[in-house]
Amino acid sequence: MSKNYWEPENTPPYANQFQSQVMAVTATGLQQFMIQTYTWMMLGLALTGVVAVFTVTNEAVMAAIFANRMIFFGLIIAEFALVFAFTMALRKGAAPATLLTMFLVYAALNGLTLSVILLVYTYESVAQAFFVSAGMFGGMSLYGYVTKRDLTGLGSFAAMGVWGLIIAVVINFFLNSSVLNLAISAIGVVIFTILSAYDTQKLKAYYAHYAADGEGLKRVSLGGALTLYLDFINLFLFLLRFLGNRR
Repeated sequence: MSKNYWEPENTPPYANQFQSQVMAVTATGLQQFMIQTYTWMMLGLALTGVVAVFTVTNEAVMAAIFANRMIFFGLIIAEFALVFAFTMALRKGAAPATLLTMFLVYAALNGLTLSVILLVYTYESVAQAFFVSAGMFGGMSLYGYVTKRDLTGLGSFAAMGVWGLIIAVVINFFLNSSVLNLAISAIGVVIFTILSAYDTQKLKAYYAHYAADGEGLKRVSLGGALTLYLDFINLFLFLLRFLGNRR
């Protein structure tokens, strides 16, 4: 579980300027920006899915990843490091091509590590959790796009909750409590459902700030794609704990 939070360089305070910024942009330009962002996000999800399926159907790759715990955990560490590197590169104004490459490499690495869920859960329950997640994410993202309500306070609270969630997951790794596991799953679903709306709304403010900067818009679009990708993946994983049938 990882989460990407970034503030593009020289971006004005989000909460204080959201309404005035969004009112200043053209609907067509904003729609194109959001379509581009969702396209990158879905490309990342598709790549993750393809890599995961390839991994579980290739005995050599499976053996290389799961026969040695050091390799598996090394991949997870590499994913966290890549998200951090992406965030730093975005803030420093890296070229969009560089950011896209980093995003796709991360999505591929995620496919390698997430392939384990296809070994633990039945394909049917994984598909069910995916489509339920897609519906929830799509609905909340749409809400974040159309609502006039400023979600800053709620979204910031949920973002802080991610860190508490990570601590709880680590603690339960040692306790192995089924009750705590259920609570973590429920809280995780709530947190990433909220973040799906909040991060979508936040992208509207970023678009307004970078509307006249074509290069900046490409960078922000890729940053938003990674953020929404992570919202979806985490929502899917926590829902899978509820809906998944183990083999």
